[in-house]
Amino acid sequence: MVGKRLPLQRRDRPGLAPEFPHRSPVWSATLAWSDVDAVALDLDAVLADTRPLWNDWLVDAARRARVQLDVPDDRAAAAAVLDDALGDWRPLLERFAADRGPLHFRPRAETSASLRRLEGAGMRIGVFTDAPRELAEIALAHTGAARRVAVVGPLDDVLRELGDGTVVVRTRAELAGLG
Repeated sequence: MVGKRLPLQRRDRPGLAPEFPHRSPVWSATLAWSDVDAVALDLDAVLADTRPLWNDWLVDAARRARVQLDVPDDRAAAAAVLDDALGDWRPLLERFAADRGPLHFRPRAETSASLRRLEGAGMRIGVFTDAPRELAEIALAHTGAARRVAVVGPLDDVLRELGDGTVVVRTRAELAGLG
């Protein structure tokens, strides 16, 4: 046994040897894209639907402030209406979302696994939404995606930050197809 040579690192494990990356359990052909280095995910469709919590907050804010809130469906446009009607409404939304976020947002194992694979492949991950930033950050924190996301905001801002070659993902099925 003294003269016998020990195998090199991981060469004794089939599929993990460096010369066989295609047999490795951590390698995926879809992650071997050379021209894609960033992914932009739709928060509401892929990670967590923030619309029900937003609607609950609007009802609660109108009740507490004793005002009729007639806000448009587009949440970016709704911000201007809320500024006029409620003034400094963002801290109220943040507190409401922090209190009720666990009821609305849950991590999904398959989504988390896909995000881990993308991050492990060196891809930058961005999230786009029309929801206010406070609500988006609470949703990301409760789904467990906050630490993997590099940029959050409207689609145009996220694409500008992530650069050319960014893949836009609008469904969970598309996300699963990437990883």
